[in-house]
Amino acid sequence: MPHFVSVIATVLNEAQAVDTLMSSLMAQTRLPDEIVIIDGGSNDGTLELLKKWQGSSPVPLRIQKAPGCNIAQGRNAAINLAQGDIIAVTDAGVRLPTDWLATLLAPLDSSEPPDVISGFFAADPHSLFERVLGAISLPRLAEVNPAHFAPSSRSVAFTRQAWLEVGGYPEWLDYCEDLVFDFALQDVGLRFAFAPDALVWFRPRPNLGSFYRQYYRYGRGDGKADLYIFRHLMRYTTYLALGASILLSILIHPLFLLVTAAALAAVLQRSLRRLYLELSEMPMFDKVRSLLWLPVIVITGDVAKMLGYPMGVMWRLKHAPKEHWARRRI
Repeated sequence: MPHFVSVIATVLNEAQAVDTLMSSLMAQTRLPDEIVIIDGGSNDGTLELLKKWQGSSPVPLRIQKAPGCNIAQGRNAAINLAQGDIIAVTDAGVRLPTDWLATLLAPLDSSEPPDVISGFFAADPHSLFERVLGAISLPRLAEVNPAHFAPSSRSVAFTRQAWLEVGGYPEWLDYCEDLVFDFALQDVGLRFAFAPDALVWFRPRPNLGSFYRQYYRYGRGDGKADLYIFRHLMRYTTYLALGASILLSILIHPLFLLVTAAALAAVLQRSLRRLYLELSEMPMFDKVRSLLWLPVIVITGDVAKMLGYPMGVMWRLKHAPKEHWARRRI
């Protein structure tokens, strides 16, 4: 018996991106049986653009306003409205290839269909800065262990029963909500499948300020959800060593610059490995600019996370429901 598939998404002030999302959804080789979108209170014309799509949509397109809702609340509201036994989730700001949904759903035809199907994502840069940011901040497929991959809600599908079993997305979180949702799905022993060809493209942040705000919120979200404590402690330790070695090289002896170099190499090494593959396709001038952007982007992102994480921890100690705390503290 064929599945009834609902594609859901949330939007907030996405007037510049919503047409790209909708046109790529309408062009799918396997159309969804319905599309449900929650608008979190847009004031830039997003809602009006979505309503224009209702007239030409080849499938039912349901739009509902939910001013002030966060992403988790919006996704849960959309799933509650949806009729499908399979929920496919994507996001505003992405561009979908025409076979995205068909590829994402393909594992359902196996002899042991999964409960959750993880798609994948890649950068869709519009400038050199965005190209460098995408190259160094996103995992490459070769780095992914499918057995432990936590899907992004830019490209994921799951059964309605799976969503019900874990109580939906955690509405007390404004960021990292999809990670906590993934961990809950894993913890109850649901079956996962990895569909890396169900690829979506999304645009990285266009400038350093918006990137800083994004990573500050990611760090704060980790603190709220009690995620990755040892990673954050390692980041503080590395930058403490970096700062101390610079100070000692000034006050005591220049040889301490060797410690500075080692700490800086530790900060940059993974990002440099990722960027190296991108550099081969660039003209020389862009290669130089990219290498200059590399430490600026990495250090900005690390500082943003280091400032955001303790703010999230303080929030968690006061407000977080203990029964919903994440179980990943690595």
